[in-house]
Amino acid sequence: MSNIYESAANTLGLFNSPCLTKVELRVACKGISDRDALSKPDPCVILKMQSHGQWFEVDRTEVIRSSINPVFSKVFTVDFYFEEVQRLRYELHDISSNHNGLKEADFLGAMECTLGQIVSQRKLSKALLKQGNTAGKSSITVTAEELSGNDDYVELSFSARKLDDKDFFSKSDPFLEIFRINDDGTGSLVHRTETVMNNLSPVWKSFKVSLNTLCSGDHDRELKCTVWDWDSNGKHDFIGEFQTTFKDMKAALDGRQIQWECINPKYQVKKKNYRNSGVVILNHCKIIKMHSFLDYIMGGCQIQFTVAIDFTASNGDPRNSCSLHYIHPYQPNEYLKALVAVGEICQDYDSDKMFPAFGFGAQIPPDFKVSHDFAVNFDEDNPECAGIQGVVEAYQNCLPKIQLYGPTNIAPIIQKVASSASEEMHTKEAMEYFILLILTDGVITDMADTREAIVHASHLPMSVIIVGVGNADFSDMQMLDGDDGILRSPKGEPVLRDIVQFVPFRQFKHASPAALAKSVLAEVPNQVVDYYNGKGIKPKCLSDFESSRTFSP
Repeated sequence: MSNIYESAANTLGLFNSPCLTKVELRVACKGISDRDALSKPDPCVILKMQSHGQWFEVDRTEVIRSSINPVFSKVFTVDFYFEEVQRLRYELHDISSNHNGLKEADFLGAMECTLGQIVSQRKLSKALLKQGNTAGKSSITVTAEELSGNDDYVELSFSARKLDDKDFFSKSDPFLEIFRINDDGTGSLVHRTETVMNNLSPVWKSFKVSLNTLCSGDHDRELKCTVWDWDSNGKHDFIGEFQTTFKDMKAALDGRQIQWECINPKYQVKKKNYRNSGVVILNHCKIIKMHSFLDYIMGGCQIQFTVAIDFTASNGDPRNSCSLHYIHPYQPNEYLKALVAVGEICQDYDSDKMFPAFGFGAQIPPDFKVSHDFAVNFDEDNPECAGIQGVVEAYQNCLPKIQLYGPTNIAPIIQKVASSASEEMHTKEAMEYFILLILTDGVITDMADTREAIVHASHLPMSVIIVGVGNADFSDMQMLDGDDGILRSPKGEPVLRDIVQFVPFRQFKHASPAALAKSVLAEVPNQVVDYYNGKGIKPKCLSDFESSRTFSP
């Protein structure tokens, strides 16, 4: 049993292993120059990370209207790998009020650094470089904080009553800011509510925030809450403030309302009969327990790994050395390389190490009809192979017995695995999560049925990994990977979760097998956690697991 847990912790440095730490990054800018004398910029910072020489967007902050010294409430969470140089680029853009996209945005400057630099200094301030790498007067400060093991979230809902009126011709437009007071006395912005216009008794939308972000996991840490009257010119009017702790807020867990007087210290000194500038009320407080990938793995959740191999004629005659299915005596083909790279990691999370292996697109004995979900070992009652080596042997034994044909239909094999995942779903326990690895050499011909099957599977405990083998144009396959937008069924139903990862093998032809495995499996831990947390399914405790299951060595 322990070897499963050890491999869960150590494999590839992917899955919450000791060398992987999550880091929270907070961003603030200073001295942003105005575009013109009439308006202040509406800044937004975009975080990009470098991969294979290309920059790709990781996340972006909110847009803060009319501000030259913005402190953003958005917290970036990134994985820190000690053994990698992780290059980051922060781009500051001025987003026009009527358009939140970048097409209308003015580029105000950028700063490049490594995550290691930020972590080692804890707080990194650098000038923002404009086009041509010239330094302006504006600067950016990034503060790093290691995310502790407390991944619980808290949901809070605030309102206020009888706030001071700061506007002459209408009522105040209040918003609330919550700051966490750090050990050095500085404040970190935790959350900024939306503005409720023209209302002295606003009800702000409820929001979720991690306990780590709110109070660093310290329930007695001081929190400073400030209420402002919003102004379009960015010069917001101070209404009042109060101090509290999460320990105080927890009194609302049993449904009671907690309230604080909102105090303006200047009025307190000047006005004789001053009581307060209104009352802020916490209407709702709920702790949401978040479980990690390893919580589920160590609670006994098994990864059920299934492989499906493309045996269509476009692969070429396996007897020909140009074929993608050619069995070279010394050099494994791309199908075998991809299968072994991904399979060897998944097998560490499966106690019996028995893996179903299917083929599609071939004419199979005895009657040589085309099948899109036949057992590679030709045992339809038991398509499982012993270990990854068993899958390799079944694949090699199968090739001389079948006739490569077509078309390239993958919906049937997705549906086959989905039927097993559906049975697991009804147990309402976190015991089996299914990963389907599809190896194919071309664009699929049943795209509509495949989209339908993926949308259905997104409601089940399963993920689909597609590796494109060979040199075909796989651009149409990218739509199955939800990274570029939301995949929908032909009827327009969106996927519940992004469960598909597609990569062309040629990107990793000259890289190590670990690089391919890391790429295709990187999203799986989050997909597992998203599924079970979304269903409210907790990990089984270790004692339950040990008594209900035995392990193969």
